[in-house]
Amino acid sequence: MKVTDAPFALLMVRPSAEFTLKSNRTRRRLQQALIHNLTDALESHGLTYPISGAWNTYFVETTAPGEAAEVLCRVAGIGSIVPIARVSRAEVDEIVRAGVEAFAEVVQGKRFAVRARRTGTHPFRSRDVEVALGAGLRPFAQKVDLTQPEVTVHVDIQDSRAFLYAETLRGLGGLPIGSQGKALVLISGGFDSAVAAWLIMRRGVAVDYVFCNLGGKAYERAVIQVAKVLADNWSYGTHPRFYSIDFTDVIIEMRQKTRSSYWQIVLKRLMYGAGSLVARRSGAVALVTGESIGQVSSQTLKNLAAIEAGSDLPILRPLLTYDKEDIIHLARRIGTATLSERVREYCALTPDHPVTGASPETLDREMAKIDLGVLHRAVERVEEYDLRSLSTSEVVLPYLFTETIPSGAEIIDCQPESAYRQWHYPGARHMDPWDLLKQFSQLDRNRVYVLYCPQGLQTAYVAEVMQRAGYEAYSFKGGTPALRTYCENKPAAAVGASGQPGEEA
Repeated sequence: MKVTDAPFALLMVRPSAEFTLKSNRTRRRLQQALIHNLTDALESHGLTYPISGAWNTYFVETTAPGEAAEVLCRVAGIGSIVPIARVSRAEVDEIVRAGVEAFAEVVQGKRFAVRARRTGTHPFRSRDVEVALGAGLRPFAQKVDLTQPEVTVHVDIQDSRAFLYAETLRGLGGLPIGSQGKALVLISGGFDSAVAAWLIMRRGVAVDYVFCNLGGKAYERAVIQVAKVLADNWSYGTHPRFYSIDFTDVIIEMRQKTRSSYWQIVLKRLMYGAGSLVARRSGAVALVTGESIGQVSSQTLKNLAAIEAGSDLPILRPLLTYDKEDIIHLARRIGTATLSERVREYCALTPDHPVTGASPETLDREMAKIDLGVLHRAVERVEEYDLRSLSTSEVVLPYLFTETIPSGAEIIDCQPESAYRQWHYPGARHMDPWDLLKQFSQLDRNRVYVLYCPQGLQTAYVAEVMQRAGYEAYSFKGGTPALRTYCENKPAAAVGASGQPGEEA
């Protein structure tokens, strides 16, 4: 959808056709929301331009029509964006003069047609304009072709002005975000939940996000990046919040108290419960999920019914009938696919024989075994982010560093070789940071990596690159001096035979 930045400096914006089906009162409310979101979209990208017009048509005056048009194509509620080539007085001779000037080269050697429409009272018909402008362009074209033209020149006459154009960009359609209330999206960072959020926003619903974290800070960071793409590029007119809940204690409670064959659907029930609690805080009136019938064991029709029975909020499932291929195609369109495919799967629950046909009553009995106080306490500790206000450094920096060595992590020493020989963390593999950058794709993606160097700065860069590629990698904060202090302060039980601490179990 590329638009050149010349020669026009005016965009005509039309609301989606759905607006015409509404009552005048509802339509006015939708149009107010659309103007608000349209203005926010332009301002968010540093494009502050005057907007005029009303009811069926709006005009954006711009010196960067290409950039402005690409932004407006992501605003829900817009049906089309029309780059205006020329504006003339609503007089046949003036329209012909402007049309020949604008489109003589465009129709050169091609089959073309002219289509005109009028709003207001004029001493001529639309047909008169089509015939006159067609005659003016005919010498430059191959021929007039009213059935299958290669180029169609449009003339939109509104009272005293005529707008000429030959290109129409398709808008996002739907309804303005925020015009249909707010919902809370249960987001995991994968393809499905991001696409579900986008689809529900397109229907005019503002969204916040709740993330039940099963995999630590690196996982949180990856999911925030997915949600931030949706917030920055599609959520104009709103400021989505991201609520992150550490689900570690909840999972422990569930695994200790319930049957393993029910873990997948018990977990979904618990996530719905967490979402309902956060919704009271955010003002959301429904939960949105990325569930699709039959995609995994927890998403059979019976299981979905059993899970939903425990929710006190409506559950919206925009992807219910979508195939995975369709979902990934949409993820590519909205810009989350690359990030989602790098999100590491944290499948904390892998029962050998998961239940596929649970009843609400059986699931209720499993849920009754759990102390829901654990869930309430987890939600009380929720971390909240304003996605659109987060800077790049805020998204990246907090997740690059660690001050501990996680259990089972592989340690990579990126000091100069002489420093490595003098001291290194027991069991650490030595790699030059440049070599590590070139070779990390050969490492096991399922392991956690802690890197360190003299100041912790080089390894922070390497860890960021690795994280963007889907690895869970960190730089030890403070570099080698901080790591040595960390080792010295570890319990005696962790000290190896050499007198230096060994790796944590």
